[in-house]
Amino acid sequence: MSASDIQTARRAAILARARLDATLAETQQRLRPGNLAGEAWDGAKGKAADKAVEAFEAAKARPAATATAAGAIALFLARGPLIRAAGRLLGGKKTRRSQ
Repeated sequence: MSASDIQTARRAAILARARLDATLAETQQRLRPGNLAGEAWDGAKGKAADKAVEAFEAAKARPAATATAAGAIALFLARGPLIRAAGRLLGGKKTRRSQ
């Protein structure tokens, strides 16, 4: 092996080490907990926005089903006051508040 071959091999080794060091630094930067959490948050926000758009499009495509579902949810949430009102109208029973 000649002296020029040795010099060429040393330069190649120095360049390879520099590339390895750069790759290692980049990997360490990407694996920091703050960066990982930020990437995860950005991904979650993107997926949530996509799902919201899909839900809006589905609601637009089926307005009757959407209205039915919204009405069922509203009735479920208001079931207590509705039951009390129906009891007063139908049975004439006094509720705790009216006694």
